[in-house]
Amino acid sequence: MNDQEFDLMDELYFVQPYSYLAEALAWEEDLLLSTLQSLYEQGFIKCLDDPDTERFGEVDIIKEGKDLHFLATKKGLMAHNTL
Repeated sequence: MNDQEFDLMDELYFVQPYSYLAEALAWEEDLLLSTLQSLYEQGFIKCLDDPDTERFGEVDIIKEGKDLHFLATKKGLMAHNTL
C-alpha cells in the first residue's frame, strides 16, 4: 500500500461519497480516481451506489467514481492497520 492509498484508506472507515473524499484530500481528480481504482482492484474498498446499496460486479471507477460512495473492506482495514 503506497502513501496515497494509505491516506485514502484513513477516510474510508465509514461510507463516504466521492465529493467528501475530493474535498477532504484536495487531490487532483485523476489521482483520486486512480487511487480509488487501485484500492478497488486489490479488494481493499467496495463501491456503493448510495450509502445503503452496494454495487456488485465490475466497476470502472475512472468513469463512474464521481457518482459513487466508498467503504473499506475487512481486507482493506486489515492491510491498513498492519502498516
